[in-house]
Order: sequence, then structure tokens, then C-alpha cells
Amino acid sequence: MADTSIGDIFPDMTGPEAPIISGVAHDSSEAMVTLRGIPDMPGRVTAVFTGLAEAGINIDMIVQALAGTDPENRFADISITFPESQLRKVQQFVEENKEQLAYKTADVNTQIGKISLVGVGMMTHSGITARFFQALSDEEINVLMISTSEIRISAVVPLENLNTAVRSVHTAFGLDANTIEAVVYGGTGR
Repeated sequence: MADTSIGDIFPDMTGPEAPIISGVAHDSSEAMVTLRGIPDMPGRVTAVFTGLAEAGINIDMIVQALAGTDPENRFADISITFPESQLRKVQQFVEENKEQLAYKTADVNTQIGKISLVGVGMMTHSGITARFFQALSDEEINVLMISTSEIRISAVVPLENLNTAVRSVHTAFGLDANTIEAVVYGGTGR
């Protein structure tokens, strides 16, 4: 079964006419924290995520970027998203562990939303990612964070732009309410 593809299970999902995109999801209940200026050395990122795990924080998205490239003075910025309901726990962890984590500053943003394009085989069809981000760009929506997988492209955007982002991506992929068809591939119907 390891070599089985979605086309083997559902033969009508292969070929150029295959339904790739299944929908657009969004979430307005997340927050983001960015730890800036963490020394870029082994163990620092581990300390961040071990501490968050011990505090019971559910992490959704992660981005790490080098903030400086001088070999003697390398720093990284780490941004994570998590349920806004855990904001107090995250702030407490960040404040209580500033010395151990050795970050310079911490920024919290509760005014974010996540939009995700969900589908099968997106990695094997050129242009899906470009169309997703073009839809956001056409609405002048700034992307704060990106995450991808074989079945999903997600972007964190300003909360005030989330509804517009959802509408623009729906339109870009032909998922507007007046054009949606329901396709059922299996089930008992109970």
C-alpha cells in the first residue's frame, strides 16, 4: 500500500482534468510571537521548542530566518503561531525565559489570520502556489508567514485582510459559491 497513489484509489482524480483543489480554510483565532536576535547556535531552537512543549503550547506554524550573516556574530529570528487562547502562557514563558533563550526582543501579534488552500496533488501541478499568492497580491494583502505541504499552502496575513484573502483565493480557484459542485468519492451514506 506504500506505493499507492490517490489516482490508484480514485482513478477519476488523475489526468489534466483532475479536481486538485478541494477548498479554502481560514482561522482567525491564532496569534504569533517573534523572538528576535537569538544567537544562531546549536541548542537555542531546542530550548525554545522544549520550553513551549513543557508549557503545553500547541504550535501551528514556524519560521526561522537568519538575521545576520557575520560568522562571528550570527543571530536568528524565530516566529511561531499558536492558538490565541494560549497567549498568556506564551507570554509568560517568553518573559520568564529571556535569559536562557538569549533573545534580544519579543514581538506578539494577535491581529493575524491564516488562510489555507487545501487539495490533492498540489505539489505536482505547476502554478498552484503562484496563483494563490497572485490572488493575495492582487488585493494588496501582505503575507507575514508561509507554510506548505503536499496538501496545503498556508499564509498568515493581517487579520483585517483575512476575509478579503478568502474571497480572492476562492475566486482565483473557481470556488465561488455559485460554481461549487459537490463530489462524493465514497462513504456509507449513514
